[in-house]
Amino acid sequence: MSGKLKEFFIGKPKDPLDPQVFHNLSLVAFFAWIGLGADGLSSSCYGPEEAFLSLGSYTHLAILLAIAVAATVFILSASYSQIIELFPAGGGGYLVGTQLIGPVPGLVSGCALLVDYVLTVAISAAASMDAIFSFLPAHFLHFRLIATVLVLVALITLNLRGIKESVVFLTPIFVTFVITHAFIIIYGLASRGSQLPTLLVDTTQEIHRGIGEIGFMAMAVIFMRAFCLGGGTFTGIEAVSNGLQILREPRVATGKRTMFYMSVSLAFTAGGILINYLLNSINHVAGQTLNATLVHRMADQWPLGRAFFYVTMVSEGALLMVAAQAGFLAGPRTMASMAADNWLPRRFKNLSDRLVIKDGVFVIGVAALLIVLYTRASVRILVVMYSINVFLTFTLAQYGMVKHWLKSRADGWVWGFIVNATGMVLTTGILVVTTFIKLTEGGWVTIVITGSFIAFCFWVHKHYMLTGRALKHLDEILTTLPLPEKSKVPDKSIHQPAAVLLVNGYNGIGIHSFLAIHKSFPGHYKNFVFVSVGVLDSDRFKSVEEIESFKKSLTADLDKYIELANRLGFYAEAHMLMETDVTEGLETICEDVARGWPKVTFFTGQLVFERETMWNRLLHNQTAFSLQRKLLFRGLEVVILPLRVRLSQLPA
Repeated sequence: MSGKLKEFFIGKPKDPLDPQVFHNLSLVAFFAWIGLGADGLSSSCYGPEEAFLSLGSYTHLAILLAIAVAATVFILSASYSQIIELFPAGGGGYLVGTQLIGPVPGLVSGCALLVDYVLTVAISAAASMDAIFSFLPAHFLHFRLIATVLVLVALITLNLRGIKESVVFLTPIFVTFVITHAFIIIYGLASRGSQLPTLLVDTTQEIHRGIGEIGFMAMAVIFMRAFCLGGGTFTGIEAVSNGLQILREPRVATGKRTMFYMSVSLAFTAGGILINYLLNSINHVAGQTLNATLVHRMADQWPLGRAFFYVTMVSEGALLMVAAQAGFLAGPRTMASMAADNWLPRRFKNLSDRLVIKDGVFVIGVAALLIVLYTRASVRILVVMYSINVFLTFTLAQYGMVKHWLKSRADGWVWGFIVNATGMVLTTGILVVTTFIKLTEGGWVTIVITGSFIAFCFWVHKHYMLTGRALKHLDEILTTLPLPEKSKVPDKSIHQPAAVLLVNGYNGIGIHSFLAIHKSFPGHYKNFVFVSVGVLDSDRFKSVEEIESFKKSLTADLDKYIELANRLGFYAEAHMLMETDVTEGLETICEDVARGWPKVTFFTGQLVFERETMWNRLLHNQTAFSLQRKLLFRGLEVVILPLRVRLSQLPA
């Protein structure tokens, strides 16, 4: 029953060895624009509003604000296009920080990104419900928090089904939003186009009046504060470079095309909405977003205006749900990159049978749920928590690129340096102002969460480094042991006991386990079968060529075990399987091997620490215990061979 329910909600498993799997899973530029660009485009639902309301009585600054927003979008997009060219395999801010600045800046950038992706999911879900509840009766507002939680649960389930499935499902919502909002913006500008010359004159007069009343510096502060508080408009621009692995080949060209679609649509929508606020004299109405007020005022006199209003606001609320996709698509990829560098538990590299980084999806989704419950789904609080981290990542990425151009001096480096340096100045300024403004308003919560996350990553990294040093010492001893001269290999005899040893690469753990069998059962086993499952995690599941290379490496390691057994005078053979789940793969291959050997015992190694804690179990897989339990109920014997690891005795 549980299997049928899983298949109903999540879908049937996908074959990772299907030659067409990468083509079928990857996104063309249009779908990438929907999946990764919706975050940026959806920010026009709340970013311009925050900026416009911050202007106070000096609303005519909205024209300059619209120009500044559009220019910043294009500068940041051009800057991240440079990152896409330099890092075609993806990785975004984390990889830029790690490779161009250093591991610690990379870690800070990665942690900031992940917290930002969690907030992206949280704020998108909360803002979507705000948009939808804007036109519902007031007594329905009591259900807004429950609705937000249900939306997040639905998004988690949808993303567990697969990347492409989730994006294709949400495409009609995205298209409806683009059409309705483009129409509103164009209609608003066209219907009131005659007012634009007067508006420009009024803007100039208001700026002069404001300077006369409060001074130039005060006007500049008002403008910069509005610009920075509307900084949520720029979030999502980095998502393409972070999620480059899921794009259709050629990835660089697809990524740059996606970035172009994103920048044009975001600049047009955010800038157009700001100008329409001013043209229509939009003010805050309790229980409504400024966008809802704008659309209602413009469409109220149309024959089908009421219907258009409902369609537009539903599409706006729904698009904000689509925007959460950026967090679910790029967030787990960033977690996988950090796990590959031992900053996070290695399980975050694992793929599900739907070829999704399921643990990453769960963590992003559950963390967003907790944030939503903590803030009671308040968009105003979430916006305060939101913008600091993304500009920290922006700044580190731009600094890394500036450093790269100054060092490499490659062709076109001057233009690249100018673009990234300009982006760095902009994002640094926004970061400083945003942090100063939002720190006491709730921004400190984001800083505390991010700082705690960084500390956790340092602890994980230290544990893996100590364990790695202990195992490296074992490798150095056992992989260099002198072996006897090669003699005649014994024939296979299925009537004699066979020892099946589960190995993961040719290393000290595998050799130690092989020797432990002889020590525990001297002279009992004459036949040895070496079994290995090549785990196709996110680090290896990148292309057909990458999988083939991994398969050859795995075969070479198994051949070394066969050579070792043969040199010691035993018959040996090897079996392997490529899978996304190591336990399921081993279960399958062990049952196949058992059918060929009547007298068989399975052996597997397991690290045992002096202090066995919950954290040790989190950071290291428990495959041996899980497999022993599964095979036991199939009538197969499994012996776990412990390998003691004393981290406390390692030299500092």
